[in-house]
Amino acid sequence: MTPPAVPDRALAELGRTEGGPDTLALLTRDQDTRRLLMLRAVLDAAEAADPAVCPGTARDRLREDWALLTAADRATGGGAHSPARARLTHPLTGPWARRCLTGLSPREGRLAPPERGELLRDLAHFSAVAAAAAARAGLPFTTSLTARDGVLHLPSLGALRTAEPDDVRVDVRHTDGRLTLRQPGAPDATVHLEQGTGAWSATPAWTPAHALPALVPGAAPMPLDDLDPYRVPPRDPGPYALSGPAAPDDAERKRWLQTWTGTAAVLRTGGEHRLTEALTLLRCLVPLELPPGAGGRGSCSATRREAFGALLSSAPATPVAFAATLVHELQHTKLAALGELVELHRAGPEARYFAPWRPDPRPYDGLLQGTYSHLALADFFQRRALADPTRRESAWAEHARYHAQVGAALPALVGSPDLTPVGRRFVDAMAAVHERLAERPAPRGYTARAQAYVKAVRTLWRQRQPPAPPLTNR
Repeated sequence: MTPPAVPDRALAELGRTEGGPDTLALLTRDQDTRRLLMLRAVLDAAEAADPAVCPGTARDRLREDWALLTAADRATGGGAHSPARARLTHPLTGPWARRCLTGLSPREGRLAPPERGELLRDLAHFSAVAAAAAARAGLPFTTSLTARDGVLHLPSLGALRTAEPDDVRVDVRHTDGRLTLRQPGAPDATVHLEQGTGAWSATPAWTPAHALPALVPGAAPMPLDDLDPYRVPPRDPGPYALSGPAAPDDAERKRWLQTWTGTAAVLRTGGEHRLTEALTLLRCLVPLELPPGAGGRGSCSATRREAFGALLSSAPATPVAFAATLVHELQHTKLAALGELVELHRAGPEARYFAPWRPDPRPYDGLLQGTYSHLALADFFQRRALADPTRRESAWAEHARYHAQVGAALPALVGSPDLTPVGRRFVDAMAAVHERLAERPAPRGYTARAQAYVKAVRTLWRQRQPPAPPLTNR
């Protein structure tokens, strides 16, 4: 008999918004495998594409880049931690691959000239990925890359601003941990690789990649990626769109550092498993601008299904706020990864469910995602309230709000006929956690205010819904 894709123990842990090392490793291995398959799909799609979409020169270059990556992998013994594998499974390689697959598979079998030009520029980025991996592996090589709109981005190393603002050819040579970058009309730039993330250069045109220190001793530094051209999705004109990418200055990076430094301790007060989640699942941070009109007090954050391990966030105000953001967003990461392994429900995309944290109706999957994250936050803040008397009042207020919100959303999830048997067990586990949290409730005042708030929000939501169409006789 074929073993289940997700063992019962792992499903139970995830249903509780938890996940031990083995369960998180299962999700991570599956996502890494899917990433490698997606990259293989890009190469296969390029090979099969009409020359009018992907010319032979682009296909040849993809083959060369893949060969360089393979050599880099072999030079470091292969495995999940080789520089080549790390580049391919890096979160932001996912959006690039998805974009390339879309371009290589046009609906009508052809691309307009502007679209074809964008596809070729996207495919050229793979050369930079291969070059960065080979440099990290210590391979000597000589190649030519294309700076896009006057910027050459070398993942995990940095970016070179070229003398011309257009697409510019840059010749690259690597030997002994030193890159020489040559472009027309400018002096050569020498770039020295650093351990882990980043590289330094005396030329003012070079911007090094940045990383925050390890979350805990012995862990890897955390990339703070404000350079990758695929780090944020296209702007959505809707009211819940993410803010744009940020380019932190030294003061802003210091703020990130100060907040990040205190985050591990806060995560531990909400349960050791919250720190384990962050250490296992989080691979890079992408800074966002503060939301428009926030007056410096708002925040925004997100994860992307195609960028497993990336957290997009505006600059966090405090370690507590950032720890809560990590708890919230990493639940989305876990649930999205679980949904790739098993089918939890068969509900359609219709937006018709009430979610106390949004004024607009939500589809079933969106309600499940939001409820799951809010349940984890209710658990997180209850543990903080019980563990830290000095922060008890604020933690109980947060717990009561999240607990009341989950309580208002759970009936629609539990009562859905679209749940699969696996999904039924998962949602039932969520309901059990909600009941367990109620055994140690917040003080009465916090609970009453939270319930009154949810009631008011539900009333307003109902008032905003369009009236039902009148019944007609057939």
